[in-house]
Amino acid sequence: MEKPEPVTLAAASVRLEPMTPAHVTGLEAAARDGELWNLRVTSVPAPGETAAYVAAALKGRDDGHMLPFVVIDTASGRAIGTTRYHDIVRAVERLEIGYTWYGRSWQRSHVNTTAKLLLMQHAFETLGAQLVGWRTDNYNFASQRAIERLGARKDGVLRHHAPRRDGTVRDTVMYSLTAGEWPEVKAHLLYQLAKPRED
Repeated sequence: MEKPEPVTLAAASVRLEPMTPAHVTGLEAAARDGELWNLRVTSVPAPGETAAYVAAALKGRDDGHMLPFVVIDTASGRAIGTTRYHDIVRAVERLEIGYTWYGRSWQRSHVNTTAKLLLMQHAFETLGAQLVGWRTDNYNFASQRAIERLGARKDGVLRHHAPRRDGTVRDTVMYSLTAGEWPEVKAHLLYQLAKPRED
């Protein structure tokens, strides 16, 4: 697998830019859309914490196990959320997609499907990944449904796995998609994006 390097990934409506410190203000505004830091099952930075959040993501990039992106609405040029590759293990041609969140106005829209399509296409078709994984809190049912809609398969649950911000310890639900499954999943996601949305 090729080493994931900062790159811009773009579709007609959404652009994924490499995260930089210049995105702090835009990400703070996106997190305010719905006061996302109050959600128990996510790790969205609270007001005043976004600079540290970005710095930690960029350290992960420099250490070689993360590649963070900021999700930009193409029409307005505004940051509407963030996502990243993480747990990059080139020796086994595996990476995960996570740390994903969007302002409330953009949830349950085309944005997540479009962003994940861009990330998976780059991972499988450019980097040569053999497996893309996801993980989420056992109580983050919206995230689990979103991952399953992407075509990922549930691998299992890691019990008592990671701390939440409130001090409790979560179980982590693990999902994955293999390179062999990607062509069919890609075709389905393109179909989903092309057809009228049903809510």
